[in-house]
Amino acid sequence: MFEVKEKPQMVERALLVRISLDRRNEGEDKALMEELKELVTTLGIGIEDDMLVYARSDHKKFICGTGKADEIGNYARAIECDVVIFDNMLAPMQQRAWEEVTGITVIDREEVILDIFAGRAQTKEAQLQVALARMQYALPRMKKMWGHLDREGGGGVGGGAASRGMGEKQIEVDRRLARTRIEKIKADLAIVRKQRRTRRKDREKYEMPHAAIVGYTNAGKSTLLNKVSGADVLVADMLFATLDTTTRKIELPDGQPLLMTDTVGFVRNLPTRLVEAFKATLEEAVLADFLLHVLDASNPQALTFYETTMEVLKELGADDKKMITVLNKADLVEDEAHLTTLISKLPNTVLISAVTGQGLEALEHKCTELLMERIQVQTYRIPQTKGNLVSLLHQEAKVIDIQYEGSNVIIQAAVNVALAGVLKEYHDSAAPEIKEETGLEL
Repeated sequence: MFEVKEKPQMVERALLVRISLDRRNEGEDKALMEELKELVTTLGIGIEDDMLVYARSDHKKFICGTGKADEIGNYARAIECDVVIFDNMLAPMQQRAWEEVTGITVIDREEVILDIFAGRAQTKEAQLQVALARMQYALPRMKKMWGHLDREGGGGVGGGAASRGMGEKQIEVDRRLARTRIEKIKADLAIVRKQRRTRRKDREKYEMPHAAIVGYTNAGKSTLLNKVSGADVLVADMLFATLDTTTRKIELPDGQPLLMTDTVGFVRNLPTRLVEAFKATLEEAVLADFLLHVLDASNPQALTFYETTMEVLKELGADDKKMITVLNKADLVEDEAHLTTLISKLPNTVLISAVTGQGLEALEHKCTELLMERIQVQTYRIPQTKGNLVSLLHQEAKVIDIQYEGSNVIIQAAVNVALAGVLKEYHDSAAPEIKEETGLEL
């Protein structure tokens, strides 16, 4: 079975290059270069130097002109780097052209992100999704894998032509194997997704409200989930610290349970194939009742990061969801004017620090407000023989009071609309009003 071969872990010195066609975008270009540095550092590759190159027009072969390409190639060799990493997305033909002019390995931003994802995926679904994206990326680049065959057997008359024919046949064999592998991964993914849909149906049987935490990578999404739920999601100061979704159940101030899901973070220029590959994971955002859009308020690029996430959400069809904009790391903001700008330009904001816990109570109250129409306080008279229903209330609702009367259990609970429907026949209409006793604002 054909597999994408891993690169040897020998890369120690990288030259980073971004080619831009408009000097007016210098600020954005520098910000993207800084992000590429973070991505490359996450891979454990040392950065020897970086170059921001401006070209007058988009050239098909190198993006920039041949003179500038030679200049970059000469510099890469002079500093003896192992790899040239482009922030630009390179077509297979361009990648081959750059390797010819530099004489060393050339990769682009997409391959860097793919390699990071490959090292971070933990669940079966995430691993399959990464494998699919990598195979789809590698398929059109297979020609260069067989370049050595074009140079074999060149001693006799016609030897070179014969060997090229052999190489071409091998390429076709591997392409067929790769396409077969892609179809196999897609089939395996379909099975895993079906299993996940079944688990989701079980989870949604009583329509427990659900919030998805979305946002730019490294904004503090996992830290937030850990703080409010006591989860143990990996938290690290690096891009894409975790790729797999984690769902935890919390209790809101009104007693209503809420499922919160941490999703994979976004970056600018996220490869389209990765958006497609991770749609199943990101569909948590599509299916959620509302979104918690987490931003690093201390980052000067916060507004840009907000737009990046909204663009991806739009691709997923989730940009019109109810949303709370969570301005995390508010305690680290030194420029009050920056914070004021964020509050004025972004919808439904709340200031928090996921590390210290500042503002989390206000965030929970905002979540409660978004779900007010879903909650109601009811009293149920349930036969003690229906212990499963009593357990259901403890699991899926907020039990306020419980008493025993003869062979019945009298339970007062805050329940959602769907669960109230399931328990309708046990509703005790003669029970006294309990709103004032519970303090719930309904």
